Amino acid sequence: MLGNYLRVIEKAQRPGRTLPKDAVIAEVGRHIRFNPAVLDTFDVKGCEPLHYDILVLCAAIEFADRRWKRPVGWRRTLNVTVPVIDLKAWQKLEVTKSLHSVLNHLTGDTWRFAFVQARNLSPIGSRQMLLNFGKTKAFAVAYSDGLDSRAVSALSGDEEQALCIRVARHRQNRKKGDSYFTRIPFKVEGYRSSESSFRSRGFQFAAVTAIAAQLSNVERIVVPESGQGALGPVLLPLHNIYVDYRNHPTFFRKMERFIKALQGYQVRFEQPRLWSTKGQTLSAFLGLPGKTERHLTDTRSCWQTRRVVNVDGRKQCGLCAACLLRRLSLHAAGINEASDTYVVSDLAATEVGKALSSISQKADRDIMVEYGSVGARHLQHLADMAGLPDDALRVHASQIAAATGESHEETLKKLRTMLVTHADEWRAFLSAQGEQSFLKSWLDGGRYGRSE
Repeated sequence: MLGNYLRVIEKAQRPGRTLPKDAVIAEVGRHIRFNPAVLDTFDVKGCEPLHYDILVLCAAIEFADRRWKRPVGWRRTLNVTVPVIDLKAWQKLEVTKSLHSVLNHLTGDTWRFAFVQARNLSPIGSRQMLLNFGKTKAFAVAYSDGLDSRAVSALSGDEEQALCIRVARHRQNRKKGDSYFTRIPFKVEGYRSSESSFRSRGFQFAAVTAIAAQLSNVERIVVPESGQGALGPVLLPLHNIYVDYRNHPTFFRKMERFIKALQGYQVRFEQPRLWSTKGQTLSAFLGLPGKTERHLTDTRSCWQTRRVVNVDGRKQCGLCAACLLRRLSLHAAGINEASDTYVVSDLAATEVGKALSSISQKADRDIMVEYGSVGARHLQHLADMAGLPDDALRVHASQIAAATGESHEETLKKLRTMLVTHADEWRAFLSAQGEQSFLKSWLDGGRYGRSE
């Protein structure tokens, strides 16, 4: 069989003798570990063995996605065999067809799945505890500590109407309204972490959110990402890297079809801020009764976990693409943050070396320069797209229109409006840093500031 082969087996099960020579084994209980306490939060009324099957599938996909390093041409062939309890459901043609479609689109790989009958009963789906939210939920939202999650959740409806699903790896501080579905209930171990792209994360988060939505009898799932984050990675893919569709409408339509085929449940992933910049989303949030800057400034956007952000208490780096978009958006919304929010606070510095003076290790400084220069240029290139002729944007507008159901012309108009707004906000943000800012030299082609 061509490609890489993963066989998931149940606890204490023998792999068998029919496996390909280079097959990798992942054992539930050893390589795929479920946290009983977290898993218990899913064991509520309406939970079925099929839901446990989905969690095992998500873990198997993560294992395969991270186990095998991508070739120069990006695409891999990944063959995965998974034991499932509800085998009949997984053998439906529309289920396998839609599963292959969504994962191939999301990750840029060729996935092939085989499902075999599991021997053990599901550890969930028997107790049937009642969910006690106090008030019927109107929509679900995959919630994090980020700006968009905080703002869009509030903009989408009353706090008591929102089912906040905190799809996280690790224990987080509990927020008001949190009770169930606060963490991913499994951990994948034992693979050699050869591949860092982990594009299948989007499938994992969407699948877990959909399980929680179904158990809560909620059909609407709000995706909080604003326009730059949802569309930017597709509008401007990195060189020689497959397009990142994790927050794009095309991915969510394919995910909906898979969930419907497997679970028989119709969910709808909604993107209410798709045509708004993050700055516009934050401004709209501040327009709600009782909302203040403090509700936004205590969020976290930085995705770095390196030592550089863990000195003198955990801070945000201030220079990665996520931090630059955060700072640009807060500036657009007229929000000021404390000077000690970021490791790299002074973006007006004439030389990047001065801005990075608090970082002692050269390796850390070099990585920050790499992240920052790439992020700044991405935001600039996105702004440049506002000046492109219609013909240059039509291919993107057509793809989005086919997924959202809007007309091509209306989609093109909305896309251009979002890009023009981003360009205006970006120019204003750069202007606020001053003409001598090292950011300007990066955009002029430099990488290490004016001393280069």
